[in-house]
Amino acid sequence: MCLHVCVRVCVCHFIVLFRPVVNICLNAKLNNLRTSTNILIVSLAFSDFIMGFLLFFLVIMIDGCWYLGNIMCVLYIVLGFIVASSSVGNMVLISIDRYVAICDPLHYPTKVTLKRTQVSVSVCWTCSLVYSTVILKEDLQQPGRFNSCVGECTFDVGLSGLIVDLVSVFLLPVTAIIVLYVTVFVVAVSQIRAMRSHVAVVTHQRSGKPKKSEIKAARTLGVVITVFLLCLCPYFCVSFLIEDSLFNSLSGIYIISLYYLNSCLNPLIYALFYPWFRKSVKIIVTLEIFKSGSSNANLL
Repeated sequence: MCLHVCVRVCVCHFIVLFRPVVNICLNAKLNNLRTSTNILIVSLAFSDFIMGFLLFFLVIMIDGCWYLGNIMCVLYIVLGFIVASSSVGNMVLISIDRYVAICDPLHYPTKVTLKRTQVSVSVCWTCSLVYSTVILKEDLQQPGRFNSCVGECTFDVGLSGLIVDLVSVFLLPVTAIIVLYVTVFVVAVSQIRAMRSHVAVVTHQRSGKPKKSEIKAARTLGVVITVFLLCLCPYFCVSFLIEDSLFNSLSGIYIISLYYLNSCLNPLIYALFYPWFRKSVKIIVTLEIFKSGSSNANLL
């Protein structure tokens, strides 16, 4: 059984690592993909990249033992917290980006600039690092203090820490995401109906109306966020309702794997909704990305 679990986790590990590499390479190389939305997607892809390495440690823990010592255990736990909080932060930023693009398209180019997006992403990662350091302060000061025996890798933030984590990394961001996307959905539906009935005035279409591509992007990222929430909810619910750490049992590893599964599903969602993503993968696999002039390739 453990072998089958290892195989599944390793497959997920490959997918998780492959998709961030695709996104990061493309946005660094291709000029027409350097947009505010893609910067946010790259930030999310970097989170997935770290998750790929965390999955490797998850394979080690399948037999219930940790062989890498207390320092690596703390590093594994801290990185897990950083990735979790930064992923949620990136999802909030993506929701804000889509909200402005759909609900206020006239001012979107001035409100959501590349510089502001880069600053927002930097703040998101900095806050995630500070938050994880503070909530895991005792583990960082004395690695392994919560381990009852050799071979364990556990942590304990206490009831107050669980409540803070639940509110700050789950309830508040998820509430914001849901509110923003419900608003985006209502506006997008009304705009689609207007386009189908040809009621909108031409001048209004040119200035204050979101493009079809923006609506499609909102729909795609909405699917990404929905899948993200479905994978995230069990992790927070179980970690809050049980006293022992999730890392103490094989069933806990399955819960954590469900959270990591989100990163495996994202590339499938992108491949399904975005033709440019499929073209991008082809460019990388065939090594065309290293040819001269590839930075000006038209993928859109």
